[in-house]
Amino acid sequence: MFSYNKRKLIIISWISLLLWMGLIFYFSSKPAVQSKELSNNVTEIMVQTIERVAPNKAANLDIGRLHFLIRKNAHFFSYLALGLLAMNAMRRSGVYRVKGMVIAFSICVLYAISDEIHQTFVPGRSGEIRDVLIDSAGASVGIGMYWVMNKLLKKVLRS
Repeated sequence: MFSYNKRKLIIISWISLLLWMGLIFYFSSKPAVQSKELSNNVTEIMVQTIERVAPNKAANLDIGRLHFLIRKNAHFFSYLALGLLAMNAMRRSGVYRVKGMVIAFSICVLYAISDEIHQTFVPGRSGEIRDVLIDSAGASVGIGMYWVMNKLLKKVLRS
């Protein structure tokens, strides 16, 4: 059915998806203290960057709000990447169009739900419906980006 090279691409795409899920699981397994420390470090880097680029704006920064936005963006972009990888796995496996998008989105949403449930068992962490919604939005954007890039690539190759 599939050539050797095509089978290799299918396997690589699914392994990539599973590894990314593993990375999300790893970060979700961090107790609240460690997770907060990591995002505090990212926040500090952002503050230092803003101080260098726009020193007059740095004095008015709401550090708490910035920290919150960084944490929520981590959810969004992690699942954006998951959406891209899920779409790639679908496409490589021969599942196209709306069916591929629905399955990829379902994988991402179910994983987001399971991840939030998992976090309820991690010290100091909780499961948040809001985070599932943010994750789902990120996955949707990733899936949409993959679809658009695929359409553009097909157009370019036809030209």
